[in-house]
Amino acid sequence: MGTFFSIAGSLGLFLYGMKVMSDGIQQAAGQRMQKVLSYMTGNRILAVLTGFGVTAVIQSSSATTVMVVSFVNAGLLTLKQAIGVIMGANVGTTVTAWIVSLIGFSLKIGAFALPAVGVGFLFSAIKWKHRDLGNAILGFGLLFMGLDLLTKSMPALSTDTLAFVSRFSGMGVRSILMGAAAGMVITLLIHSSSAATAIFLTMAFQGLVGYEMAAAMILGANIGTTIDAALAAIGAKPVARQAALVHILFNVIGNVWALVLFHPLLRLVNIVTPGIPEGAGITNHLAMFHTMFNLINAVVFLPFVNQFAAVVRRIIKDTGEDSAPGHYKLSYNSSALRDTPELNILRAEKEIRDMAGIVSSMYSRVSGILETLKEHPKQKDAVQKLTSELREKEAYADEMREELTHFLIECTGQHLNVHSEMRVSRLLRIIADLENMTDDCLAASLILETSVEKDRVFKGKAMQALAPYTSLVGDFLVFVQNHLGSRLLPEDARRAAAMEDGITGAQKKLRKYGRRRIEAGKNVKAELLFIDFIRRLEQLGDNCYSISAALARAD
Repeated sequence: MGTFFSIAGSLGLFLYGMKVMSDGIQQAAGQRMQKVLSYMTGNRILAVLTGFGVTAVIQSSSATTVMVVSFVNAGLLTLKQAIGVIMGANVGTTVTAWIVSLIGFSLKIGAFALPAVGVGFLFSAIKWKHRDLGNAILGFGLLFMGLDLLTKSMPALSTDTLAFVSRFSGMGVRSILMGAAAGMVITLLIHSSSAATAIFLTMAFQGLVGYEMAAAMILGANIGTTIDAALAAIGAKPVARQAALVHILFNVIGNVWALVLFHPLLRLVNIVTPGIPEGAGITNHLAMFHTMFNLINAVVFLPFVNQFAAVVRRIIKDTGEDSAPGHYKLSYNSSALRDTPELNILRAEKEIRDMAGIVSSMYSRVSGILETLKEHPKQKDAVQKLTSELREKEAYADEMREELTHFLIECTGQHLNVHSEMRVSRLLRIIADLENMTDDCLAASLILETSVEKDRVFKGKAMQALAPYTSLVGDFLVFVQNHLGSRLLPEDARRAAAMEDGITGAQKKLRKYGRRRIEAGKNVKAELLFIDFIRRLEQLGDNCYSISAALARAD
C-alpha cells in the first residue's frame, strides 16, 4: 500500500509540475504565440511548423488542438489551416519525450531539480516582469522531482506485480494491442499524452514493461489525447466539430498503419537510434519511436489535406445553422480550455471585430436611408423597415456585450499575465463603446422615423449641411474597424484625434445652424429633430475616439 501511495504522489507531483511549467511558459510567451497564430496563412507547411512550434513551447498537444478547435469555431482558422496545425502539434508533442529521455534518465535529476524549484519560486514570488518565467522554472523543477521519485518508487513494486505485468508483456500481438489500449485509457484519465509518454518511458526504464509493449502504449496515448479536442467541440459550430474529427481520424488512422507495420517500424527505429533498446538506451529508442511515428504520419497525410478536409465535411455537414439569425452565444468551457487562457483572448477579439461590423452595417443603413429618404416613394415603409432591422441588430449586440463580458471575465479567472489583464480591461471598454454605438444608430433611425411621421424630413440646405458630417463619422467608423486587434501607431493616433476634432467642430457648426433656423422662424420641432440627430452622430464619433484611445494604449 505504501508503494502505491508513493507512486501516486510521485505521479501527482509530475503532473502538477508539467501544468505549472506549461502555464508559466504560456503566460510568458502567450502574446508571441498569439501573433504567430494571427499571421497564420493557408500554406500547409507553415501551418504544420506553427503547430509544431506552439506545442513544443507549451508542452501540450492537447492544449494546442483544443485551441485550434476553438479558433476554427471563432473563424480565426479555416479547416485546412487547422489540419496542418494539428499535424504539427502531433510532432511537437514528441519534444517532451526527448526532454525526459535525455535529461530525466541520463543525469542526476536531484542535482538541478531542487535548485530549479528554489530559483523558480523566488522568481515567481517577486512582482516583476519575469514572474511568469519563474513559474515555468518552478514547474520544470517539480516535474523532474516527480519523475525522480517515480523512478525510485517503481522498483519497490512487488515481485508478483512485476510477474503479472511481464506475463502480459510477452504475449506477442495481444500484448501490443493490450499496450495500445492501456496507453489510450491512461491518457484519457490524465488528459495529457506528454505526461503519459513520460510515465511509459519510466516504466520501460525500470523494466516494468518491455520495449514492444511500451511502444504500443505510446501509440495508444496518441488516441487518448484526442479527448480534449472532442470535449471542446461539444456544442460548437459544425466546422469546429470537423476540426475535432480531423484530430481523431488523423491519430486513429495513424495508429492503424503503425500497428500493422509495428515490427518494421521498430526495426527502422533501431537502425537510426544508437545503442540497443535495453536498460538506459530503451528510453532513447522509445522517444525516437514516438517521433518517427508522428513525423511519418504527418508527411504521409500532408499532401492530402484537401481530400482530408472533404472527407470530414462529408461526415459532419455544415447545415448553415450557425449563420441563421438567432440569439448570440459564446461559451467558455473552462475545463476543456484550461490550458490556453492567454490564447482565448484571440477568440474574443475576433468576436469584437464582428461586433464592430454590426455597428458599421447599422450606420451604413442609417446614412443610406438619410441620403435617399426625401425622394423615396414610400418613406414611411422605408423608415419602419430600417427601424425594425436595426432594433434586431441592437438586441443582438446587447447579447454580444453580455456574452463577451462574461467570456473575458472567465479569462481573467485563469491566471492571465499582467499584460493580458490590461488587454482584457481595454477589450471590456471597447465592447461597451461598441454596444453604445448600436444604441446611437438605433436612436438615429427612430429620429428619422419620427421625422417622416411628423412630415419633417430633412431636406434642402439641412441635408447639404449634414452630408459632410455623416461622411466624417462614417470614415471614423471604418478607421476603428480596420484597426481593431492591433496597436495604433503614433501617426494613426494623431489621425484619430484629428477626425474627432473634425466631428466636434462640425457638430458645433450644425447646432448653431439649427438654432439660427429656429430663430429665423423655421419649424421648431423639425429643427430639434435635426439637432438631436446631430447629437447622436456626435456620440458615435466620441465612442470611436474612445476605442482609438484604448488601441493607442495597447501593448
